[in-house]
Amino acid sequence: MVNFLKSLRHLALIVMVTAEGAAMAQNAATTPAETSDWTRVIRTSPYWVSQGVFENILTIRRWVLRESGYCADADRHILFDMRGRFLAWISDGEDREATQRLLNETRKSLHASGRVEDWVAGDTGQTGYPFALSCDQPHVNVSEAIARYLGTLPADRIWGAWDDLTFATSEAPQSLHDALMYVYGHRNNQNRLTLPRALPRYLAGQILIESGAQARAHSQANARGILQLSPSALSDCEIAPGNVWHRLAQIDCALRLMNQNARNLAPVFQQRFGHLPDEKRDRLFSLLLIQAYHGGAGRVLALLDDPLLAQPAEYFAANHERFTAGDIAFGLIFHNLGRDRFGLASLYYVADVQLATEALCRTAYLKPTEFCEWK
Repeated sequence: MVNFLKSLRHLALIVMVTAEGAAMAQNAATTPAETSDWTRVIRTSPYWVSQGVFENILTIRRWVLRESGYCADADRHILFDMRGRFLAWISDGEDREATQRLLNETRKSLHASGRVEDWVAGDTGQTGYPFALSCDQPHVNVSEAIARYLGTLPADRIWGAWDDLTFATSEAPQSLHDALMYVYGHRNNQNRLTLPRALPRYLAGQILIESGAQARAHSQANARGILQLSPSALSDCEIAPGNVWHRLAQIDCALRLMNQNARNLAPVFQQRFGHLPDEKRDRLFSLLLIQAYHGGAGRVLALLDDPLLAQPAEYFAANHERFTAGDIAFGLIFHNLGRDRFGLASLYYVADVQLATEALCRTAYLKPTEFCEWK
């Protein structure tokens, strides 16, 4: 079960297990964006199509995580457009080729009926449009993950020491949530963190999505622990091999990495989006930090200052009143799909973290707390 709960950061190909989904991640790295049919659809789409994209993607990912809605049956694919709007679903064929034919027939039909302005046939090694997402893919059981995170069972409660941190005792262990807040508060009091106020809440969501809050989660890419830290990250945080599963060390390291990403991104982010209202600016920055944790700060930085990739950012900064913080965060990716290895998996990760965070804050334990104040 632990191996099943692989980090979505290392599931870019699996997350998109459609007849064509794996090809998107591959094409993003190997196919020149401007010559690929599916990217032509994106390049000719105006930036305003990102209005509402955040909530729309949340909707389709919610179906996957909850195995509900149009994904109540796992043997289905759902199709959606550039705005993340659900368009149709199909029952899977007997094999991959049959499913691909059904997807392409549905795409053609959606175009013929005027539901989409363009369509592109998908094939092995070629993504199609409208986009397709398989309902049958690895995902975390959020309810079980929340129970582990909140220490519902005594076996899920923890105690221990790491560096200068000492948390709870063997006689009175506490929840993973309490551990996260302890480490964050301790490092914050030491003036070692400069992070948005909402960041701990999102980090909790990442724990759920990355590992299902299981201490021994281990991916095929050798990422380990509750926050699926890579060998290089573990090394950067000077976590010895015997401590790679240590949950206090994992939280401490993740906060350190987040803070480093925040320092690297903040100057360019402030220059680009510093004029946004405080709440909106901080939410956008938090979402971009999640994206940076998933795909690297350098790639997020390019979305803000690269002459080509930052063109959407320039537009959203000038017209931010028309978009939510989530729409902007997703729009930066949507209009660069196929460039710099950006694929839909980049959006799915952030959407899943958002959904897990919202689920946490619907629990009776956390809902009334300051932790869940959406400011």
